[in-house]
Parts: sequence; C-alpha cells; structure tokens
Amino acid sequence: MVENLIKFKRIYEDYSKTDGFRILIDKLWPRGISKERAKIDLWIKEIAPSNDLRKWYSQNSEKAKQFQKKYITEIKDNSDSLNEVKKTIKEQKTITLLYASKDSKPIHGIVLQKILKE
Repeated sequence: MVENLIKFKRIYEDYSKTDGFRILIDKLWPRGISKERAKIDLWIKEIAPSNDLRKWYSQNSEKAKQFQKKYITEIKDNSDSLNEVKKTIKEQKTITLLYASKDSKPIHGIVLQKILKE
C-alpha cells in the first residue's frame, strides 16, 4: 500500500499535474465549472454531508464539533461508499480533495481526510 498525501484545493483553482488523483467531495456540482475543466477522477456524492446536515451547519457554523460527529455518523452509515473510495485511492500517491466553498479547508474535508487516513 502506498502512503497517501491528501491535500485540499478549491475546484475553481486551475488543474495541476501535482494534484494527483482528484476527488470532488461536495454533494452538488460546483456552479460554473464544466466537467472538462474540473478534471475529476472520482465523485461519490454519498461521502459528502447530506443536504440536511449541510443546511444545519450553515445555520449553526459555531457548532463545528457537533457537525463533525454528525458527519462521521453519516459516513459510517454509508460504509459501502467510503470503502469504495478507500479501495480506489489505496494505490494513489497524491490525492486532492476538491470543494467549492471559500474556506481554506472545508470542515467536511478535514473529517473525510482523517477517515481516509485510518
């Protein structure tokens, strides 16, 4: 098994060969981005936070720890999707988690990064 480097990047930033394997981690396709420009290798919507959880967090952004716990529960409930991602990336040296938000590291990406490294 290869030791993975998992990094973050906004989908609106230009593609780079150093991105390695590119995974979109949002449930919704980002506005204004074509599939050609996105150059996504994998997009499994089930590993993204549910619409209800996203909406809850947008109204309760001060509750990051609660969000993390709820999101971990959602991911574990979708273990087939998580296992599919883990299986797909296990031989990839560099993985870039792509997201649309303006955060430098989206909270769901941080949680997902930890789970993928387990």
